Amino acid sequence: MNKFISLNKVSKNYFKKSKIKALNNINVNFSLGKIYALIGPSGSGKSTLLNMLSLIDKPSKGSIKIENKLINYANSDKNDLYRSSSIGIIYQNYNLLNDFTALENVSLASLALKDNLKLSENNAKKTLIDLGLSKRLNHFPSELSGGENQRVAIARAIVNKPKIILADEPTGNLDLKNAKSVFSELLSLKRSNRLIIFATHNRVFADMSDCKIEMIDGSIKSINGKL
Repeated sequence: MNKFISLNKVSKNYFKKSKIKALNNINVNFSLGKIYALIGPSGSGKSTLLNMLSLIDKPSKGSIKIENKLINYANSDKNDLYRSSSIGIIYQNYNLLNDFTALENVSLASLALKDNLKLSENNAKKTLIDLGLSKRLNHFPSELSGGENQRVAIARAIVNKPKIILADEPTGNLDLKNAKSVFSELLSLKRSNRLIIFATHNRVFADMSDCKIEMIDGSIKSINGKL
């Protein structure tokens, strides 16, 4: 399906001491079966764009369609349900719950959707094992390496088999060896019925995507590849 996600004239402004334009008139489409890289300097709007796509934040102007349906930001319950079932989010800082084990962190994401503890635990266990963490199921984040924590974060993001995976600098806190390993895991998640969008400062990783979208000052500067 072409245009699985479509942004039309999307802008985002923040107001502190003065008006800050985080996104400026963004027009872009994303298709299933592709991996997209958002590149650009810090403050260029990459994270803000990912927040729009995750339905965590809403545009100041413009509209977003997903699966050809206009997002209604007033319907937060419907948006939360769609995020739980269809959007997987991977953060640079892992965002794991420190008092919960790897298995519990991933189970919670599944439980939020399925409301079945046994099924959620089974799904979480299988996902973690598939990511090479069979011996780390009952370890807490403080007992895991950076690379292992990011794999747990990936497991949490994909346990519900999302159609959309969003990753904000997923290798930013890792050394080169772990960064390559984690990025390889991210690439392996490509499916014909899924799209992946990641923000990165790493040009080598960006070059492995199907399409590079370069941003600067909240605008799209260039698109290199087929949308």
